[in-house]
Amino acid sequence: MATATTSAVWRSTGGDQTRTAEAGSMVMAVPFYIANTAATANVLNVVNGNALILPANAVVTEVIVSSGGGGNATANVGFTPIIGVGPGQTTTLGTNVPTGFVSAGNVSARTVFIAGGTGGGASLGNAANATNLVVVTNTQGAANAIAGVVSGRIIYHVADAGQQSA
Repeated sequence: MATATTSAVWRSTGGDQTRTAEAGSMVMAVPFYIANTAATANVLNVVNGNALILPANAVVTEVIVSSGGGGNATANVGFTPIIGVGPGQTTTLGTNVPTGFVSAGNVSARTVFIAGGTGGGASLGNAANATNLVVVTNTQGAANAIAGVVSGRIIYHVADAGQQSA
């Protein structure tokens, strides 16, 4: 089976051939990996082991921990905007939002973090950064929490102005 990758913002009108229905953003899931929940580090992309970077206007709606860290592992999962990305650019980091997606979340077992739910960060359901890419970050969620290895999926869509392509 062939696979396809695109850098476009995916939108769908649900098959409305009249183009009357409002086009909606497609929901995406990206796998992530945290090597040590007790360390301050970037969250990693499962595919290549690099820092996990989300697009500008990414609206994270859920963080799903599918493989927990065991014991009393807790984590803060947030983001840092990346400024000046691209060939020939000097990349700089913006201000870190350490608890944007998960705030002192219990990641010892399988868990789902949602906006307004236990451990859900204040940025869940909002655009992380409207103009810049963001790198997903991790810090220890509670003092004396054990170091755990955690993996799962971040569920998000890209907010836009509802533009349809021709």
